[in-house]
Amino acid sequence: MLTNIPEVKLGIIAVSRDCFPIQLSQKRRAAIVQACKGGIYECPVTVENEQDMCKAVQDVNAAQCNALVVFLGNFGPETPETLIAKYFDGPCMFVAAAEGDGDLINGRGDAYCGMLNCSYNLGMRHLKGYIPEYPVGTAEEIAQMICDFVPVARAVIGVRNLKIITFGPRPQDFFACNAPIKGLYELGVEIEENSELDLLVSYKEHAGDKRIPEVAEDMAKEMGEGKYYPEMLERMAQFELTLLDWAEKHKGARQYVAFADKCWPAFPEQFGFEPCYVNSRLASRGIPVSCEVDIYGALSEYIGICVSGDTVTLLDINNSVPQYIYDEDIKGKYDCKLTDTFMGFHCGNTPSCKMCADRAIKYQLIQHRLLEPEGSDPDFTRGTLEGDIAASPITFYRLQCDSEGVLRSYIAQGEVLDVPTRSFGGIGIFCIPEMGRFYRHVLVQKHYPHHGAVAFAHVGKYLFETFKFLGIQDIAYNQPKSLPYPTENPWA
Repeated sequence: MLTNIPEVKLGIIAVSRDCFPIQLSQKRRAAIVQACKGGIYECPVTVENEQDMCKAVQDVNAAQCNALVVFLGNFGPETPETLIAKYFDGPCMFVAAAEGDGDLINGRGDAYCGMLNCSYNLGMRHLKGYIPEYPVGTAEEIAQMICDFVPVARAVIGVRNLKIITFGPRPQDFFACNAPIKGLYELGVEIEENSELDLLVSYKEHAGDKRIPEVAEDMAKEMGEGKYYPEMLERMAQFELTLLDWAEKHKGARQYVAFADKCWPAFPEQFGFEPCYVNSRLASRGIPVSCEVDIYGALSEYIGICVSGDTVTLLDINNSVPQYIYDEDIKGKYDCKLTDTFMGFHCGNTPSCKMCADRAIKYQLIQHRLLEPEGSDPDFTRGTLEGDIAASPITFYRLQCDSEGVLRSYIAQGEVLDVPTRSFGGIGIFCIPEMGRFYRHVLVQKHYPHHGAVAFAHVGKYLFETFKFLGIQDIAYNQPKSLPYPTENPWA
């Protein structure tokens, strides 16, 4: 159950230019509310002037709305309608009524024209308003626009009320996870940076916590017999409680939290286990915990949780698919080239609900080689959640701040194939159309890091609108071959 994302409560305010019949806006507003089947609060104040605007904003605030639909039932008053976005503390969508529900003499509203002036005035005042692809429609069409606005509004509200809590400096030789935090403040995100020692002290203080047996029992139930190390459950339960308590005590004025933690090389030896499985459990509740102190990875995950209403994961864009696997299991069965495929991998932070039935808590092979005596049985490098990621439609995406402090993003839709990986870790074979070109001319060309967030649905439409509303100018995607990238050699 996701407990760390906003619940959107929408309100609708109709506006009316005083030289048009006010009844036109009121009648059309009522039709939208009916088409929404009670899923939206109808503000009784129709805005014709600034005094009306103040009353309407007070009314929707009293109704505890946190997102608004500003509806141009006719041409609309340019100044009052745009000032709603200034005085209401939440995302506002602006839409306009299509003609067709009355005659074109006394029943014409001219909202098609009014939307142009509305947009112009929002720009003049440097106010943000969400305007759909085609913002003019009937009651039923606007009801669908409102439905599409909800995940965008949820993400915007979440970001504005988010605190990212970090533990440890970003690791050496993983500078790809380093990025200026200036972009976080521009988005309205708060950040709290802590030492790994702070986390270790808090973890030790949780020794003997009365809640540990209950959490350990829940872990055993989630994994199933034979899929975990019984002697490690108490340690992992203690760590889970440490993170949850830290989030509660440190979120301060913010409502939502995400973590970006340094998970190696010191962590496993000092804590006695790898944190991956615990991280996966928090992600399944809507609290992402990114690896390697990847702050923008954590932010990307959180946005995806808000947009999809489901858990997400963070993976390395890791390795190519061998030709023999492609020939045996992919070619002729899936509509994709070898260069459309790659393996997404991480040590074991993907929620168990998104993995195949053979998933189990295991040990981190790479760190076992690095940190434990050669030839020894795994000890403190145990704690990863490993297995193949289940077949699913996916959206691979990331929001990143580059070395110049500029926010940019990418979005690519595809799928996890139902193909065995023959490998280790939490891993899956991904297919994204034209991935080879996208890899070279977006990921490599624009210096993106190796981590990408994964939503387990096709939500590119909503991520695109969210990034656009947040002010991201550069939103890259996997372009079809008919649309070359600016850096793509036309004679290659």
